[in-house]
Amino acid sequence: MEKNYPPGFTYADFASQFHAEFYNPKKWVDIFKASGARYIVQVTKHHEGFTSWPSNHSFNWNAMAVGPKRDLVGELAAAVRSNSDLHYGVYHSLFEWFNPLYNMDKAANYTTHVYQQTKSSPELYELVKRYKPDIVWSDGPMGADSNYWKSKEFLSWLYNDSPVKDRVVVNDRWGSETGCKHGGYYTCSDRYNPGTLQKKKWENCMTLDLYSWGYRRRAKINDIIKIEDLIATLVETVSCGGNILINVGPTSSGIIVPIFEERLRQMGQWLTVNGEAIYSSKPWSYQNDTLTPKVWYTSQNISQGLSKKIVYALVLQWPKDNVLVLKSPIASKNTTVSLVGYPGTFPFSRLSNQGISIEIPVISFNQMPCSWAWTFKLTNIVN
Repeated sequence: MEKNYPPGFTYADFASQFHAEFYNPKKWVDIFKASGARYIVQVTKHHEGFTSWPSNHSFNWNAMAVGPKRDLVGELAAAVRSNSDLHYGVYHSLFEWFNPLYNMDKAANYTTHVYQQTKSSPELYELVKRYKPDIVWSDGPMGADSNYWKSKEFLSWLYNDSPVKDRVVVNDRWGSETGCKHGGYYTCSDRYNPGTLQKKKWENCMTLDLYSWGYRRRAKINDIIKIEDLIATLVETVSCGGNILINVGPTSSGIIVPIFEERLRQMGQWLTVNGEAIYSSKPWSYQNDTLTPKVWYTSQNISQGLSKKIVYALVLQWPKDNVLVLKSPIASKNTTVSLVGYPGTFPFSRLSNQGISIEIPVISFNQMPCSWAWTFKLTNIVN
């Protein structure tokens, strides 16, 4: 700051440089749909306290009063609902780094509630009443517990009396004691990816930029997650019963830069082929194969008279010599094996005790269903 800005320049002075002149919510929604996403969560206010909507509780520190002079939240919410089947959610930071009222309550060891009563809670009620989100993604409880934030009171209203009471979903960041313990689903910590099956529904909140939750002008190509790694993270997360929430940092001009757009569209291309192993899937008896590395499992129960179980083996690395050995599945006499997106079935043999060995025919390049991670569909599996 000392090197690049004049003396006395404050964080608040950046607001007038935030124009969002190229912000096109319909374009954003087109990218989100193409990514294969089923819901989006917009950061309506982060820890610096600037609200992206014209909040009545953030005087002169909101996107309508200074900077873009637009309701960035309302525009995206409307675009999502008018141009897609996506569910719209809002992210809201409870605390604010620079708010003197928050720091006053903090100094009093959260025995006073001035900030919570005049700023944080009113904003949450305002967001829900005005934009009617399907998801309320809370963050930033810091050292204050849910009693300070009056989270139980808000959630009681949200689920019983709010305009979204019959459909809303919330996460677990409602107080210093609630993370990974109380919530509609758990986020636990940023980039939470336990790698094992969890008892409660959870979400892996991660970033395309490996080092930042916002846009960085200085980011290098190697700082951006590779598509192979993004799909691997997606597969591992879903295999263990989680959802994935992928952070994209737009520029101050309102653009999702091409490298981020490319990653999202690539993920969508992959999901177009392999989505049956992801959407509405359930964790299987095994999450990853006990013999072959980089193989993760999901399953579907298809009701056809008797329950018919389908198991998907998502292979992150193409098998050597076109032979895929899977130790975890137990085949029945009616089991079939196929590659999702490719016609026909493949021959296989049973291993002693448990497992199968799949013989994959030579597949020409232009017949390969996708370029990264391949899904083998196993029907009528016993276990």
